Amino acid sequence: MRLVKTKQELMKFRKEMENTRKLIGFVPTMGALHQGHLSLVEEACEQTDSIFVSIFVNPTQFNDPADLKIYPRNLDKDLELLSAYSKIDIVFIPGVKEIYPFPDQRIFDFGYLDKIMEGAYRPGHFNGVAQIVSIFFDLVRPDKVFFGQKDFQQVVIIRDLIRQLKYNIELVSCPIIREPDGLAMSSRNQQLNPEERKHAALIYRVLFMAKTKANQMDVNKLKEWITFVLKSDPLIDVEYVEIVDSLNLKPVNDWKYPGQKVCCIAVRIGKVRLIDNLLFP
Repeated sequence: MRLVKTKQELMKFRKEMENTRKLIGFVPTMGALHQGHLSLVEEACEQTDSIFVSIFVNPTQFNDPADLKIYPRNLDKDLELLSAYSKIDIVFIPGVKEIYPFPDQRIFDFGYLDKIMEGAYRPGHFNGVAQIVSIFFDLVRPDKVFFGQKDFQQVVIIRDLIRQLKYNIELVSCPIIREPDGLAMSSRNQQLNPEERKHAALIYRVLFMAKTKANQMDVNKLKEWITFVLKSDPLIDVEYVEIVDSLNLKPVNDWKYPGQKVCCIAVRIGKVRLIDNLLFP
């Protein structure tokens, strides 16, 4: 496992691999790694021959400077966790000036995809995601890239980015990894205090109950019920509850809608913002 800090060194190593005919897998992360991230690495180990992992807290996807400042970072622990995987050849850990020697002025057009849910509450977030992901794609030139389904809207948008920029990359979407009480694993979970952490378990319990109620009430009534139950918890502030098409994120208003449906939730517990989702039958 080689630690690389510059784009030049990364491109040099990637060029050396061109004649090896190895299948290249890429796992982009912002560090503070947990089992959710490691599940992506494990899937990459199953599907590819050589793995590149990036650890970079990307400033352009944070619309709140305070959130960027407190985002958890633990590089030493991250590298220790990654060292267990023999197929990881490169861990790319660039500084901000290395990635953005000049401000990235590119503006991406995702149409409707980045206007709802996370896009509505975090303006500019997905443009920043597209900036950094496209930079990494150009440097790594992976055959497959691995993202987690917890960031469901992000997966849909990255898939559209791949289409728009005509990358020859397969996006592999990996299942959410949960704590024993159901809370979706997230780097932000470690920002919760013990009392907040107990209340956070309600998010998945409500999603799971909603899935069983989907044939008992109409879509909008179910969204109202989910919102009511979450708001009944004194520590939880609800930002949104949406039920959308899993491919195009269009709102679903009737269970007769033929596409796969996903319920997406965003809440705040104290100063911590958490998202989750669950596919409905």
